[in-house]
Amino acid sequence: MHERAAGNLPDTYQHQENTMIPSGLTTGTWTLDGSHSEIGFTVRHAGISKVRGNFDDVNAVMEIGPSLEDSTINAVIKSSSFNSNDANRDAHVKGPDFFDVEEFPELTFAVTGIEGSGETYRVSGDLTIKDTTRPVVLDTEFNGVAVDPFGATRAGFSGSTVISRKDFGLTWNAALETGGVLVGDKVTINVDAAFVAA
Repeated sequence: MHERAAGNLPDTYQHQENTMIPSGLTTGTWTLDGSHSEIGFTVRHAGISKVRGNFDDVNAVMEIGPSLEDSTINAVIKSSSFNSNDANRDAHVKGPDFFDVEEFPELTFAVTGIEGSGETYRVSGDLTIKDTTRPVVLDTEFNGVAVDPFGATRAGFSGSTVISRKDFGLTWNAALETGGVLVGDKVTINVDAAFVAA
């Protein structure tokens, strides 16, 4: 059997192997604009309400290649920047029961694959919390590219995923008198990111 030459592959196969980057993005380095981005979370509290918050200190670099397969994103989140707008709760979450920020000062996310086209993508990556790394997938929307009044080229993305905190060793909880537990296991992570071209 003769192997088919790469240049003679069906168009659909070539598209799968070399997926085009979103319209407007240019190859090169893009850095996260933290002042116009947010890494937020939502978790169920006492089974009847939700606690929301975010991480205030996040750094990320996006390297855009000629295709999605050649592109990468790496993010570093300072665990001590956890903020749920409640000082007592924040101190507890930063302590040994949860993030243990003294021992584990950073959370990281490294993209391992990007699939999709147009405005909708699935971004796969390895999320590391404390000493545990698990694969996660963010359902991501590309919000376009714009040039601001100062001449900077910006690209916007929104994404979300749901993780089990137990998968990352964050197992602390307290039982409720009415049944159930104080803190839900499922955590929804929401990302609104603005990147600026170097």
